[in-house]
Amino acid sequence: MKFRTNSSSVTPSGSPAEAPKKRFSLRVAIWLLDNPRLGTNPSIKHVAGHLLKQPARQGVVLAQSRLGQLMCRDCGSKRDQRIGQALLRNAARAGDESAQQELNKIED
Repeated sequence: MKFRTNSSSVTPSGSPAEAPKKRFSLRVAIWLLDNPRLGTNPSIKHVAGHLLKQPARQGVVLAQSRLGQLMCRDCGSKRDQRIGQALLRNAARAGDESAQQELNKIED
């Protein structure tokens, strides 16, 4: 007996439904950071940063911008701040205005 896979739930790499999962984690992270009551909590920022990491690595400009801002503002280590600046530069090159503004603040 053969089983059919729904072609809409398989990504080009062959793994099932990775793209919707990534979009969902990005949306959750943005919602957490933008929520006035939750966004100031360091634990929530940590969770949001973890959710943003994978999409940022894959080149999602919004994820790069938000993770870069988070790392530059809230991380104490110089290494994390350098990584955050690199993410902001990538997002700024792609045309993200908030990343460009954050870079201008950092460099001034």
